[in-house]
Amino acid sequence: MTAAPILCVLLVATAVPGVASTLSLSPATAKAWDDFVRTENARMVQRANSGDHFLWVDEEPSRLAKVRAGEVVIAPLVNGGYMKVPSGLIHHWIGAIFIPDTRIDDVLHVVRDYPRYKVLYQPSVTDSKAISTSEAKDRFSTLMVNRKFLLKSAFEVDYESCYVWQNEHQLYSFMRSTRIQEIEDYGSSAQHMLREGEGSGIMWRAFSVTRYAERDGGIYIEVEAMGLTRDIPSTLHWLVDPIVRRLAKSALMVSLRQTEQASKSVAEEARRQRAPSLSAARAGGGAARK
Repeated sequence: MTAAPILCVLLVATAVPGVASTLSLSPATAKAWDDFVRTENARMVQRANSGDHFLWVDEEPSRLAKVRAGEVVIAPLVNGGYMKVPSGLIHHWIGAIFIPDTRIDDVLHVVRDYPRYKVLYQPSVTDSKAISTSEAKDRFSTLMVNRKFLLKSAFEVDYESCYVWQNEHQLYSFMRSTRIQEIEDYGSSAQHMLREGEGSGIMWRAFSVTRYAERDGGIYIEVEAMGLTRDIPSTLHWLVDPIVRRLAKSALMVSLRQTEQASKSVAEEARRQRAPSLSAARAGGGAARK
């Protein structure tokens, strides 16, 4: 799935009391992020072409068993869920889910229906729209509202998603933010849009890698959600760290379950539409035999 709703909720979760102030994204922080994204992009391409495990869940039998049993497995991919860079933090989490009786096309129907994000991923996504779509690349926009700790802020974010098919049952995608602008005092008469790279620093950049594999009577989805935020003062780490981890895991859990629910509905509708056609084909075959 595209990780846009998951990622934005994850990053907004880092806004905790005591760290809110107006900041500007520094060139050193932006460079550290760009270097990180290039590395992760290359790692995914290498993983897909290596012939080894395409899915993270396949690396450990116990992990695969949990997902097959219906559990959403979530874990940090860096120590504690984030790593320090100059004047910032890079967050990196993964979530995996298995949706039985569902095809890869059913899930893509959901995750590429960008205008419906505002319905599917409530309450964090309050508006969404497609900008342009093609077979391999989509551009879309969302309005994310920060509902944590009554900070009254929102984020208008543009994304670009690229899809790479490995075969008819397996593909991966990259999603990156191309514009993030914070709206201060959102919902009030004083609300106003800040310039890119200015604001609270709870969402500077976003990037994700999503893997899809159709097998075992359903589809596996893995989302690696990554993002760049402001740093957390060292004196507050003892307070902030457990909050960030708990909210990040919760955000991934909720968003994956929302995708699961929507995909199951699409799959069920597809089965209903196929059933009359199949019945008619069988009846026609019987008539021909007579």
